[in-house]
Amino acid sequence: MRGDAAISRDVLKIGVLNDQSGVYADLAGQGSVEAARLAVQDFGGEIKGRPIEILSADHQNKPELGASIAREWIEVDGVDVIVDVPTSDVALAVQKVTEDTDTAFLINGAATSSLTGEFCSPTSVHWAYDTYSLAAGTVRAMLEEGLNSWFFVTADDAFGKSLQAAAQQVIGANGGEVRGQARHALNAGDLTAHLMEAQGSEADAIGLANAGEDAVRAVRRAHELGVHRGPQRIVPLLLFLTDVKQLGLEVAQGLPLTTAFYWDRTDASRAFAERFAARRDGQRPTMVQAGVYSSLMHYLQAAAEVGDDSGQAVVDQMKRMPVDDFFATDGRVRPDGLMVHEMYRARVKRPAESEGPWDLYEIVETIPAKLAFRPLSESDCPLVDD
Repeated sequence: MRGDAAISRDVLKIGVLNDQSGVYADLAGQGSVEAARLAVQDFGGEIKGRPIEILSADHQNKPELGASIAREWIEVDGVDVIVDVPTSDVALAVQKVTEDTDTAFLINGAATSSLTGEFCSPTSVHWAYDTYSLAAGTVRAMLEEGLNSWFFVTADDAFGKSLQAAAQQVIGANGGEVRGQARHALNAGDLTAHLMEAQGSEADAIGLANAGEDAVRAVRRAHELGVHRGPQRIVPLLLFLTDVKQLGLEVAQGLPLTTAFYWDRTDASRAFAERFAARRDGQRPTMVQAGVYSSLMHYLQAAAEVGDDSGQAVVDQMKRMPVDDFFATDGRVRPDGLMVHEMYRARVKRPAESEGPWDLYEIVETIPAKLAFRPLSESDCPLVDD
């Protein structure tokens, strides 16, 4: 615990750290900041009689910058919990800072399974999804449809490599084959050469192990190249609601995806989405933004329960409390810090099926938590007892 008071400096401070100007700005960005504000408002704006404050910053997808902001927030500004942090390389850097300073870290935007695997931390919780859950849902379903050979267009970073590796594990376990890969830098721009190489492989599926603007560019360029008119299928392994909205249904229709949250799935998710939309010019929340609210509310409840804001004390309490809200029912935080819950396999609707500007998905399967996430028995997290 930092400081003399249970709630340090007589205020609890939340830092929302994410991409606010780059490839992941739409799926997280200011929408995540607004989700955090909504959670604080719903919690009552204070904890144990002390006010709750929110800071936010743009890490620009740079690990060094993200770690620097996190350290300054904690050591100078007294931030008690950092939330969101898309971009796995940045999240891994920030996780080292939060572990060293006993600060809670609520991960929503980043995906690599390493965050709760070999690099797991007693002060971190990985909330919305990870690379295993994304690959397990979509790839397994595509294999069942007969897409047995794969070529990957992959972001050349911790996230892309982890996502491709998880997909290859599922493919190998089910008798499929990987015919090749083409890696690209973050915010790569033109992916024509990568997609043409994928077409030349004649693989059944072109798996996109990227996200945000990179995934949007890849899907759009593949459509322009006429991939959808041939025998191959484009299979995004991480696609967000805002990506589909940007692409439009004429281009995105029929794309398979796996998601942790869809705003129009239940009465509770619709109610949250409407409140979020009122603050965001009608935009419905992505799974990252919904996860920010859910994880932060769970954190605040745990902090109030223990009367403490030291990272490990609150995270330990989060692990003892079930998760039951509009984001996840029957969820739980495992010893490795992974919040396991149902995932949903979806299909992007055709234009004629959509009844509104954000009516974009058809949920085709609910994936139980025990199938959606890697079994704890297979974890390489040092916090997990043998």
